[in-house]
Amino acid sequence: MSLQISPRTSDIGFAVRRLLPSRRQQRVGPFIFVDHMGPALFAPGSNAGDVRQHPHIGLATVTYLFSGAMMHRDSLGAVQRIEPGAINLMTAGRGIVHSERMPARHSRAGHRRAWHADLARPADGP
Repeated sequence: MSLQISPRTSDIGFAVRRLLPSRRQQRVGPFIFVDHMGPALFAPGSNAGDVRQHPHIGLATVTYLFSGAMMHRDSLGAVQRIEPGAINLMTAGRGIVHSERMPARHSRAGHRRAWHADLARPADGP
């Protein structure tokens, strides 16, 4: 049996297409969200492509950048410039706060992100 899922699109300052979860398929193995962003064009010098600080708990994100650049910063002190072909893995565990900003002189960005449930450590467990 084959299942075809159409993504939902949300505008958070740029279009994000989310494939999972859907009504017909909540997850694939441990993956609970699958997103696709871009390619998106932003006015040079604007912060329209920035994702301000926000928290996560009990999951990991795997981000693959295919165009542009992003600066990842988190509450554990990690600072990473992500460029095309690079992968960023962020594990939230009991909690992390992070942001993703477009570096100066970049006006184009696109990435794919899979959200992985941390099945070994429930959010309310040890």
